[in-house]
Amino acid sequence: MVHRESAEERQLTVTSGPRKRPRRLWKIIGRTALISAVVLLIIFIIVVRHAGPILKGRVIETLSTRFESRVELENLEVSVLPALDVSGDRLRIFPPDEVVARGATQPLIELDHFSFHSGLVGLFFKPMHVREVHVTGMHIHIPPREWRREPAEQGKKKHGKIKIAVGEIISDNSELILGTIKPDKDPKDFKLKHIELHDVGPNAPWKYDATLTNAIPRGEIHSLGTFGPWQIDSPGDSSVTGHYTFSHADLNTVKGIAGMLSSIGDFKGQLNKIVVDGITDTPNFSLDTANRPVPLHTTFHAIVDGTTGDTYLQPVNAKLLESSFTTRGTVINVKGQGHRIELDVDLPDTRLQDFLALAVKTEPPVMTAIFTTRTRLQIHPGKESVSQKLSLQSNFTLRQIHFTNPKVQDKVDMLSLRAQGKPGEAKSGAEDVRSRMRGRFVMSHGELRFSSLNYVLPGAQINLQGIYSLDGERFDFYGEVLTDASLPHLVDSLWQSMLLRAVSPFFFKRKGGGAEIPFSISGTRSEPKFGLDVFGHHSKERR
Repeated sequence: MVHRESAEERQLTVTSGPRKRPRRLWKIIGRTALISAVVLLIIFIIVVRHAGPILKGRVIETLSTRFESRVELENLEVSVLPALDVSGDRLRIFPPDEVVARGATQPLIELDHFSFHSGLVGLFFKPMHVREVHVTGMHIHIPPREWRREPAEQGKKKHGKIKIAVGEIISDNSELILGTIKPDKDPKDFKLKHIELHDVGPNAPWKYDATLTNAIPRGEIHSLGTFGPWQIDSPGDSSVTGHYTFSHADLNTVKGIAGMLSSIGDFKGQLNKIVVDGITDTPNFSLDTANRPVPLHTTFHAIVDGTTGDTYLQPVNAKLLESSFTTRGTVINVKGQGHRIELDVDLPDTRLQDFLALAVKTEPPVMTAIFTTRTRLQIHPGKESVSQKLSLQSNFTLRQIHFTNPKVQDKVDMLSLRAQGKPGEAKSGAEDVRSRMRGRFVMSHGELRFSSLNYVLPGAQINLQGIYSLDGERFDFYGEVLTDASLPHLVDSLWQSMLLRAVSPFFFKRKGGGAEIPFSISGTRSEPKFGLDVFGHHSKERR
């Protein structure tokens, strides 16, 4: 008997068959997804549990590849929840092996502590991208240029990959030390209070924002610029550019001088050799010999040799009160002692009173004049005040001389009139005479020692030598006055004239005519004393 499907049975077969296949497919997909999720979870758990060793390996391999040298990391701590927090201690990056073999014992870069944050996905992708790394106590030791790698050695590259990419490095309390092998030099040490490095990459300059602590004079320098690219084979040749601002620098930290200095400028070059152009303003600059503040402004061009710590000034254009002058020279680093400053100073037609106001306590300055000189100035290293370490030798000329002490000026004016044979006009309040002076002196230990001083005024020439203390408390000069008029004609009294006429052939007669009168000046700034030195007692005492 043949069974025939009814229409209802055929309809049931058509509708129920295709429904069973999608159910089986979704079951397969579900099982696969579950297995995959379990596998990924297991992998995630394994990676998270081993995040410390993984990241430590990545840090060491990245830095070893970047600097082509040995890297040590004492401690690394990792927290994975809710995000990836990493901190490490005592990270050391050493110079290349060839440089270490030549004597570089210090790590090239040493970090006391560092930390950074990242998402957990960073563990599963290479390179891991880190936006900021915070560092405390970064010490950068640049080996001397003489220890850098030879060209034949520079091709030796370490194999590895960059597994961590950093966007910014923010560091506090760091230092940059430029090494030297010269036995008479100290390394150049820059204290970096705060520095931010931006766009940190291997092949392009890094932008930086830095605050440096300057020890002498004490103050903070703020600088913006670029650094790098880092030269692996010779770090000292890494480029650096920037603009700096040095505000409220306390010159009292330099013994013997005082004032608040501010400076701005630009620099460029390499760590080993930096060219600086800038200006300084010190509205209250003073020396301890006078303790009188005066304004000092300079513009300068300087070259800083990082291999020696020496600075070459080429030149410095300065203005003190109303006087402009130029200096060139060097600031030499002397190991264990500080710096020795050697300058060639050119003062063309400056105001003598401006420099006396700075250096001498006398108020007002003992004289005014137009001052011209070229001098060699030295400030020796040591702990003494600047006035005691300062020494200079100079030939100079003075024009349009005027003594600010009326007593002194009157004596000069009356001397000129008497020397011209006009004793009747030699009275207090006489018209000031035009005079000039030239001479040679040495300044050291707070004193001016004049080996020759030639003072010319109408009717007379005065030749002197002696000592003048910068504190204005001591005058001690001796010499002679050569007059055009003979001795009897220097006085308007008949009896004095007759007396002088009798003794002049024996003591005061000048060969060729006129008189030669030995005399001395002594005393203090307020009470100078003029006297005859007929028998040369004063000059003998000075010898």
